[in-house]
Amino acid sequence: MKRAVMVMYDSLNRRMLPPYGADGVHAPNFSRLAERTTLFENCYAGSMPCMPARRELHTGRYNFLHRSWGPLEPFDDSMPELLRNSGVHTHLATDHQHYWEDGGATYHNRYSTYEFFRGQEGDRWKGHVREPEVPETLNATTFLSRQDWVNRQYLQDEARHPQTLTFDAGVEFIETNVAEDNWFVQIETFDPHEPFFSYDEYRRLLGVDTEAPVFDWPSYRRVVESPDEVDRARGEYLSLLAMCDRSLGRVLDLFDRHGLWDDTMLIVCTDHGFLLGERGWWGKSVQPWFDETIHTPLFVWDPREREAGVRRDALVQTIDIAPTLLDYFAVEVPADVQGVGLFSGLREGALFGAHGGHVNVTDGRYVYMRACADPSNSPLYNYTLMPTHMRARFSPAELGDAELVPAFTFTKGTRLLRTQGQSIGNPWWHGSLLFDLENDPHQQNPLQDEELELQLAGLMVDLMRANDAPPEQYERLGLPATGPVLSEHLLVKAQWEQAQRALQPAARRADLELDSPVRTLSLADVLDRCPGALPGHLRAGLEGMRMLNPAAPLLEVFAAHPGVTVEMMYEIDQTLREVS
Repeated sequence: MKRAVMVMYDSLNRRMLPPYGADGVHAPNFSRLAERTTLFENCYAGSMPCMPARRELHTGRYNFLHRSWGPLEPFDDSMPELLRNSGVHTHLATDHQHYWEDGGATYHNRYSTYEFFRGQEGDRWKGHVREPEVPETLNATTFLSRQDWVNRQYLQDEARHPQTLTFDAGVEFIETNVAEDNWFVQIETFDPHEPFFSYDEYRRLLGVDTEAPVFDWPSYRRVVESPDEVDRARGEYLSLLAMCDRSLGRVLDLFDRHGLWDDTMLIVCTDHGFLLGERGWWGKSVQPWFDETIHTPLFVWDPREREAGVRRDALVQTIDIAPTLLDYFAVEVPADVQGVGLFSGLREGALFGAHGGHVNVTDGRYVYMRACADPSNSPLYNYTLMPTHMRARFSPAELGDAELVPAFTFTKGTRLLRTQGQSIGNPWWHGSLLFDLENDPHQQNPLQDEELELQLAGLMVDLMRANDAPPEQYERLGLPATGPVLSEHLLVKAQWEQAQRALQPAARRADLELDSPVRTLSLADVLDRCPGALPGHLRAGLEGMRMLNPAAPLLEVFAAHPGVTVEMMYEIDQTLREVS
C-alpha cells in the first residue's frame, strides 16, 4: 500500500520547538514526532508569504520572481491534481481562509475532495451589523479586527475551533480509508498564525495571565511595547502552539494505532515562521526574511527510507515536497518542476523572497540578502493570466497598461499579461546583508566580505537564470542578466550605512511622554496639517502607508519604516511640539 499524510501549519517557528532546541515550551508531541521521523536541519521556504508558498507546494518551482500573491495559473502543474489524475485520491481538510479569497481560489479544486472550516483571523464568516463588544486589548485596530472579534464569539468552545474541526476531518478521512490504498490527505491549519487565539487551559500551561489585556495579534513592525507586553504576546503564541501540539498528537496516535508507519508517508511542515520580538521586530514580510521567518521546521517519515530519530543537514526547500510526493506514488515529475527529492541531497543552493523584496540565497551556511540597487525598487512587474490580488481583483486602472508578453520557459507556450508590480515595503531601506549562520546563527553580525559576496551573488544569478527570471529583476537588483557577476555588481559595502540603521530598534511607547505627538497623532493628522515636520526623503513612503492605515499612530508608522531611527523619532516629536 501507498498512502501519505501531510500536516501543515502556518507561521510555525522552528526556534519554538523542542526538537530544534527550544526550552520552556509545551510541545511533547513534536518531540515524539522527531523520534519517529527524519528531522531536516536546513529546510528553507521559498516564495513568501502564504499563497506564494502554497503555489510552490503545488508546482515545485519558485513563484516570487514572476508573481506576487495569486492563484494557481492555467499553465501550472499541481501536485495534488497530478496525483488525482493518476488514480490517487487527494483530500484537503483546512481552516485556511485564504484558499477561498480571490488570490487563492484555484487551489482547493485541484484535490479530489476538500473540506473548509470557518472562523480564522478576519474570515468573513458570521454577519453582525451591531459593533462587537471588544475586551481590553493591546491589539491594533485594522480592517480585519472587527470581523475577528465577531468570529471569536462563536469559538468559545475548543471543540468548535476551526483547528479542532480541521483535525477532526483529517482523522475522519484516515479512519474511513485506513484499509484503502492510494490516497493523500493534507491536514492544514492556519494556526499558529496570528491572532494567537486559544484557551485558558493552554495559557495556564505556559503561565500566561488569563486576566491581563488581550495581546495576541502584534502588528507587523518594530517592537514599541514593553518587555512584559512582548512576553505576553509570546506566551499567547506558545499557548496556541500547545494546542497545535495536541492536534498533532491525534495524528501520531492514528499512526500508532493502525500501524501506518509500515506503509504511509508522513510530512509535517509549515509555510514560514514569525518574528516574536526577536531582532526588535514583529511578524514577517515588512522586514527581510531573517532566519526566524524563513528557516523552517520539517519532519518526514518515508516508509522507503525508514529513518527514525535521524537528523539531516542537507539543504532542502518547500519546492522539494511536490517531487517527493509524486515520486513516492510513482507519478512522473513534470519537466518544469525545479524541486528535487527531499532525500536526494542534491541541492547546492536555495532562493527565497517575496515579490519586489530582497532576493535571497543560501548555500546552507551563508545567507546573502540582496536589496534593490536604488531607492526606486524598479522596474517590477507581475506576470499572470489570473489577475487577482490577495482579497481583490486587479482594478481596471492596473490593467489599463497591461501588455501581452512572450511565454516563459515554464508557461507551456502561453503568453502572459504583464502589469506594474507593487512590493510590500522597499528593500532598499534595509540594504543588502550577508551572514555566516555557522558562527552567527542569530544573524546579529552582518559581514563585509567581497569575495564571499561575489561567490553567493554568482550562486543567486545561476538560480535566477534556471528559474527563467524576468530581465527586469536583474535590473532592479543591479545584477547582470548575462555573463559573470563582477565586483562592480556588489552592494553590501555600498549599502552598509542604511543596513546598519535598519537593524536598530524603534523607540518604546513607554519612553515617550503621554502627550507626545509621535505617540498621540495619527499619520493622516501629520500629513494633512504639518507635513513639513517630516523629513522629505520619507514623505513619499509615508503617503503610501497612509493608504493602508491612515488612523495609525505615528509611532507605529515609524516603527514599520526601517529608515526612521530612534533619534529621528525624538527629533520629529520635538518639531511637532513646536509646530503645535
